[in-house]
Amino acid sequence: MPSYNITLNKDAPKEELEKAKKQVSDEGGKVTHEFKLINGFTAEFPADAVHTLSSNSHLTVEDDGEVKTQ
Repeated sequence: MPSYNITLNKDAPKEELEKAKKQVSDEGGKVTHEFKLINGFTAEFPADAVHTLSSNSHLTVEDDGEVKTQ
């Protein structure tokens, strides 16, 4: 399943993060990890599911992937 990192934008109300978690489950996804140092989480969605989190101006949504250094 595709994974996404969802983080709360600076100055956004903290309630928006809880709303986003509920939206994940409502759209067929699941929260797989919650961040401790920043306000955010990782969520997985079925490949055929459409999610609308990226349309929320309070959130940043990025594909989750491996990070490598050179």
